[in-house]
Amino acid sequence: MKNGHIYAVQMCSGIQPEENFAQLSAFLRAQTLARPALVCLPESWLAFCETPQQTLAYAEHSQHWVTQLQQLCRELDIWLAAGTIAIKEGESRYYAASLLFNNEGVEVARYNKIHLFDADVADNAGQYRESTLTCAGENVVTVASPFGRLGMSVCYDIRFPGLYQSMREQGAEILLVPSAFTTVTGEAHWQPLLQARAIETQCYVVAAAQQGHHENGRQTYGHSLIVSPWGACLAEASEGVGIIHVRPELAELHAIRQKMPVAAHNRFKSDFYE
Repeated sequence: MKNGHIYAVQMCSGIQPEENFAQLSAFLRAQTLARPALVCLPESWLAFCETPQQTLAYAEHSQHWVTQLQQLCRELDIWLAAGTIAIKEGESRYYAASLLFNNEGVEVARYNKIHLFDADVADNAGQYRESTLTCAGENVVTVASPFGRLGMSVCYDIRFPGLYQSMREQGAEILLVPSAFTTVTGEAHWQPLLQARAIETQCYVVAAAQQGHHENGRQTYGHSLIVSPWGACLAEASEGVGIIHVRPELAELHAIRQKMPVAAHNRFKSDFYE
């Protein structure tokens, strides 16, 4: 059984939301997408800002961009997993929110990034402190769709397998991992982490990524990737802006699970994410 078509878009986003949205819209209109289609965007695709304060400023207008995305979904007849956009919380903080829209423009799910990237990395930025103004999410999110049951996550989450085990327990079949991995961590860990989560959960993993040298001074690894429930790399993006595609074989996924029922054998389930 094949359940629709899933596309992962690789981007090199700048600081200005208007420019990034215009580039995305033009890019998608130029594609020939099979329907039903789920288009997945990378983390921070709308605005890859230089400072948390810049991100907070654009978060003030998040509803405007939600409305634009809803219109785009209706116009192109696509489902859209919109990477992350900043949505203001309180007076001076925001969530890194991953929104899922259906082809009628209805917001069917929202996941707030749980694990925030506070780390020192040997690159031109040197230090990342995502928690400065970002609120950490608390809820595991899975949702039914024409493509299979989707589990929603973001970038740094990929290092925490318990989150993905919780999604599997909720019936997830396809894990979404919009990302903006640094070049240093990406070269070392990107592909093995994605393959590990796919193998452990026996799910497809769809990871749309940022790639290149950005206006904010960041360098991101790219290599957007789609991994099978057996851990095989089914599609990988080259450098620059691009798109990769898979049509999930859910019958094959469930055959893998039946032959090797690791979820039933798991004796170390955790309620941390419940």
